[in-house]
Amino acid sequence: MTTPAPAAHVPQATHLVREFQVDSLPVRVYADRPSLGKDAARMAHECLTAALARQGQAAVILATGNSQIQFLDELVRLGGIDWSTVTLFHMDEYLGLDGGHSASFRRYMRERVESRVRPRVFHYLEGDAMEPIRECDRYSALLAAQPIDLCCMGVGENGHIAFNDPPVADLADPLRVKIVKLDRACRMQQVGEGHFPSLEAVPQYALTLTITALCSARRIICISPEKRKAQAVKAMLQGPIGPSCPASALRRQPQATLLLDTDSVALLG
Repeated sequence: MTTPAPAAHVPQATHLVREFQVDSLPVRVYADRPSLGKDAARMAHECLTAALARQGQAAVILATGNSQIQFLDELVRLGGIDWSTVTLFHMDEYLGLDGGHSASFRRYMRERVESRVRPRVFHYLEGDAMEPIRECDRYSALLAAQPIDLCCMGVGENGHIAFNDPPVADLADPLRVKIVKLDRACRMQQVGEGHFPSLEAVPQYALTLTITALCSARRIICISPEKRKAQAVKAMLQGPIGPSCPASALRRQPQATLLLDTDSVALLG
């Protein structure tokens, strides 16, 4: 593991307070969440603009979760992207949950992204499909049909990316999409974020893109603000690379950038 370099001071207007690298992963630390969200949106916008100029179309994987809201709002507001040439995917969905449920990731994406930018197509993981294994196969085929230009993700409180929780994470997964059992810490996060009223109300299983699928993207932007993510960030950057902290896989991805705020780096030595 590479030891983080001393803090790099930059002009205050950028609100970027520190940069360093851990293994192959560049890390940027911001003074506050609004600054992080704006810079993440700028990076995503630049990536999409370059992809569209290069090939006339783009494919993007997006994440849900409270940490992504400000970033997605900023990206939509930036404008200048011909979304009718962009194909969108999302990372996960609860098994058996109706797409209209308030906690459904399909509903999140329809309301926060699809209805606002009108992409070429938004491929949704149907968590309530009658045959969920076939649904995994269907979505895997869609992902395999074209290169992914950009993957925008977050980090869970237990270190997961998508729904690859520590008990089920495989950094060299042969699958692109699979059904997983969610661990208790993951389900408690959903309660803590206000998506479900109790632990018992959170589904126990979900469909998720694997770490292999996520890391196949040509560019990865990972956003992980807030003090409640500090332990996961510490494990991600200072612990071993492995399934005990699935997000540690990004340390082997030079195409990735991790964006943090001063709260989420609070436990770094």
